[in-house]
Amino acid sequence: MSSPRPDVAPPRPWSFPVPDEHLLGNGVRVLVHDLPGQYVLSLRVVVPTALSAEPQGKEGVAAMTARLLDEGTARHTAEEFAELMERHGMVLGAGVSDGGLLVDVDVPQRHLATAVDLLAQALGEPAFPEAEVSRLRRNRLAEIEQERASAAHRAAKELARTLWDASSRASLPTGGTPETVAGLTREDLVEFHATAIGPSGATIVVAGDLTGVDVLDVLEGTLGTWAAPRHRPADAPVAPVVAADAERVVVVDRPGSVQTEILVARPAPDRSTPDGWAPHPVISFVLGGSPSARVDAVLREEKGYTYGIRTAFRPRVAGGSFVTSGSVRSEVTGEAVEILLGILDAAREGFTDAELRSGVDYVGKTAPGRYATADAVADETAALALERLPLDFTTRTLRDVAALTRDDLDLAYRRVATGDWTVVLVGDAATVVPALEGRVDGPVGTVAL
Repeated sequence: MSSPRPDVAPPRPWSFPVPDEHLLGNGVRVLVHDLPGQYVLSLRVVVPTALSAEPQGKEGVAAMTARLLDEGTARHTAEEFAELMERHGMVLGAGVSDGGLLVDVDVPQRHLATAVDLLAQALGEPAFPEAEVSRLRRNRLAEIEQERASAAHRAAKELARTLWDASSRASLPTGGTPETVAGLTREDLVEFHATAIGPSGATIVVAGDLTGVDVLDVLEGTLGTWAAPRHRPADAPVAPVVAADAERVVVVDRPGSVQTEILVARPAPDRSTPDGWAPHPVISFVLGGSPSARVDAVLREEKGYTYGIRTAFRPRVAGGSFVTSGSVRSEVTGEAVEILLGILDAAREGFTDAELRSGVDYVGKTAPGRYATADAVADETAALALERLPLDFTTRTLRDVAALTRDDLDLAYRRVATGDWTVVLVGDAATVVPALEGRVDGPVGTVAL
């Protein structure tokens, strides 16, 4: 006789792990997650520094500075530094966003002390060797040229230039332009490092199995000695200014292209919005986060015009955007854009109960899997620090997601989707522009690739 099937209970609410918080002697904030079983430790160092602080005409200096942090220090050449990292199983990466410098390190637990010492050298005493500066400058210029060949990269660049006012740093690529990067010198990097990167306002995140490890002692003797006498703390972040003529259609001409890259965007809030962040990831999923979402249900499943088009809220440290992106066959561009804009506008009429439930379940029930590893936990905690959000923000947002109603989704979407869209298309203008006639409002502008 078989046993009766047990009842399946709904999952219990899940909470994002809360770190222990400390302060080093030099004022650096430390957030520690002890995660048993995660023997590869993840370290993140967040230094608030606005890209808008870059000197005019030297845009890209922040990104170049970040890339050169591990290319030699006062104590080690670039080759020696690389050899030490490899010998200890250490991986170091550094980059910048609109709100700051982020350095990430992954290292086996037993080599934590060595890794943190090397990290402190990279942050506090990078050498910026002339030869390495020249090499990375050439590499960056080559990357910019290569990005022109990528429709997605070219579309993102044009979207930034169209959506944001020219007075805002957000209108230019994070890594700078060919003109600004070509003019960067070693002296520019040294000056930016001295004034924009330092311990004031910085946060260190450590996540992993810390059994038998005195993390604070290791940090105090290394990053706790970090000093930068000329460092100027970053100003409070400010949202970029929206361009006065942002609501328009721009076609980037790519002659002969058999596909058209599509970007449709609107300004949107950051995660600290007083209206609450919870509806936004749910809306992203319902509209364009899966093959059954509204956009793909028509353009992919019904029409067969695309392999997939996605919608997402992209929060910055201050402000953000709501972006729909993907590609379609060139010959169906006009109809696809018309259908896409129609779907986005029609969503202002409201979402269904089934859509609400599917979005809430996806965002809430996949959270434990999204944050199952030390690096994912460290990344989210570092993002909270950079965005100046409370440490319980992720948990509170998940609770708010579970309590969302259709009205919450409808109101949040209508605040963003006003019906005025910035549309950027990268494709064969000879095919695309005539196909848009009568399908979009207003004139269609064309720019060269």
